[in-house]
Amino acid sequence: MSDQSISLTDPRALRAYAHPVRLRLVGLLRSEGPLTASEAGRRLGESSGTTSFHLRQLAKYGLVEPAEGGRGRQKPWRASAMATELPAVTTPDTAEAATAVFSAIAQRHYEKMLDWVQRRPGEPEEWQRAAAFDDYLLYLTAGELADLAQQVTGLLSRYRDRLTDPGSRPAGARLVTYLNLALPAGRA
Repeated sequence: MSDQSISLTDPRALRAYAHPVRLRLVGLLRSEGPLTASEAGRRLGESSGTTSFHLRQLAKYGLVEPAEGGRGRQKPWRASAMATELPAVTTPDTAEAATAVFSAIAQRHYEKMLDWVQRRPGEPEEWQRAAAFDDYLLYLTAGELADLAQQVTGLLSRYRDRLTDPGSRPAGARLVTYLNLALPAGRA
């Protein structure tokens, strides 16, 4: 797997990636892969036939690829990159597909936030205190917003190797979803 990102600009690829099972598969392979369709299905609560179908669809657009190892029908898959770049600016050709994938990703993040809200009382106190669930209202120019996003990305990049190199993880480290959302405000 490459540490690099894969860029999706083809509307067909964007629509393919927008499927909720496919988003979860790519995320699972990035955090825990390589996995066979059967292993991935068990972890996602899907049948191996379903995950096998979706893995093949993701492979058509370069989001996953066969991994080494396995025998017979038990072939493992891995994510082809650690991140997916989506169009920063939509065109008439990509607007509908980009909206579908951004909507699916937003829905997935919403589900993760609700899961945390439900699990939080049972988590150790140190993790309850460490988790951030904040929002800020700021007046920024487009340039300032872009600069802020770049600074945050720079801060996060020093931890990225821990995803692919388990030996670099300190004792007690857990997989954390860090959501970085910064969007121009709409209606109140």
